[in-house]
Amino acid sequence: MKNQLTVASILLVSLFTGQAMAKVTAEEAAKLGNELTPIGAEKAANASGTIPAWTGGLNSTGSLKSKDSGRPDHPFPNEKPLFTITSANMDQYKANLSAGQIALLKKHPNYSMPVYATHRTAALPQSIYDIAKKNAQNTELVEGGNGLTNFDTSVPFALPKDGTEVIWNHLTRYRGGAATRFNTAIPVQKDGSFVPLVMNDTLVWPEFLIGGRDEKKDENILFYFLQQFTAPSIYTGTALMVHDTIDQVKDARRAWVYNSGQRRVRRAPNVAYDGPATGVEGLRITDDYDMFNGAPDRYNWELVGKKELYVPYNSYNLLDTDLKYTDIVKQGHMNPEHLRYELHRVWVVEATLKEGERHIYGKRTFHIDEDSWQAMVIDKYDGRGELWRVSEAHSVQYYDVDTFWLATEVNYDLDSGRYVVTGLANEEPKFMKWGIKAKRKQFTTAALRRMGR
Repeated sequence: MKNQLTVASILLVSLFTGQAMAKVTAEEAAKLGNELTPIGAEKAANASGTIPAWTGGLNSTGSLKSKDSGRPDHPFPNEKPLFTITSANMDQYKANLSAGQIALLKKHPNYSMPVYATHRTAALPQSIYDIAKKNAQNTELVEGGNGLTNFDTSVPFALPKDGTEVIWNHLTRYRGGAATRFNTAIPVQKDGSFVPLVMNDTLVWPEFLIGGRDEKKDENILFYFLQQFTAPSIYTGTALMVHDTIDQVKDARRAWVYNSGQRRVRRAPNVAYDGPATGVEGLRITDDYDMFNGAPDRYNWELVGKKELYVPYNSYNLLDTDLKYTDIVKQGHMNPEHLRYELHRVWVVEATLKEGERHIYGKRTFHIDEDSWQAMVIDKYDGRGELWRVSEAHSVQYYDVDTFWLATEVNYDLDSGRYVVTGLANEEPKFMKWGIKAKRKQFTTAALRRMGR
């Protein structure tokens, strides 16, 4: 286990074994904002100094501003890679790579990982920090870990005690409150050819609706989600709506789809777990989206500890509108020329399919950023225990709006040599629109039907 787990994480697991349902004390919560960041990361640098101390990240109170908050300017435009990991030299770096990353390097000898200096840029609004501290002392898992009680908005478990709590931090992490994203999903064939699937996504937490959360109308709602496809023509007009829930035992996810061919709205119970995702040719399933979403009830979640890992971070190059999709999307993998990896501390959680449950992934290993609760790298295994797919979240700090989220995510299929990139918008006129004025009535079946037309 040398170089795999920090001493602190080993102690954390040993101290809290068997206490998954317990809230933290006021004394424990007092660590948030002191020796820990306001959402629970270690503030201090690592022993070697290759991971610096967190000093507040890049936020809207700083001097750094961009002309377009949806595509922020690169804060480190002149930096060069410290070194590059390749299939030839990866053995000397394997202690800080995931199994999926190693497999990807082995499969594609021309693939590489340029590693840059680490910058802990993640920063969230002060209101979210305040909520995280309150949640730490109040929020509990419902029986079985498939929901939350006494929860407010984001980050229920800043001081997590087991793997289920860590995964709920990812599921509830702050993503701007109310935003629309104009982007593409690009399924890439083995020969490198592709046809972009163009869409716009709207994601809104009830707290950020006009008028805020209504305890009756928004009862048990975590967030509202709308997705509409605009190209190619075969999918134009197709739309999806999801009401995701907080306590998924009490009330499972509700989803509807408007089919442009049939011109009708239907309930969509298959928009969950390993249900097929639209238009990506089997390369991504429903709960792959946003790295992982939905109910955690089909897996056992083991908190392994923490690890220092090379993860995609500060991936501002992927927002560059001077680039075309063909500059980024190459045969077998994304173009390393435009990628950026940094060494960060991540929580490691192993999800193993429960006995008697069904899912195409028998096991998943999550690597979740301590500074943002964003899942950064996920290794995925089939039912036989064979490594099958690997996902990476190429993320940035949207410093104008205090939000850490995706620039794009990629899901590689190691067996077929195909992959799908979701979130690129280099050829789109706009990308992220933050702080949208959303109304509750926009998330009804009647509104979905009108949007489809």
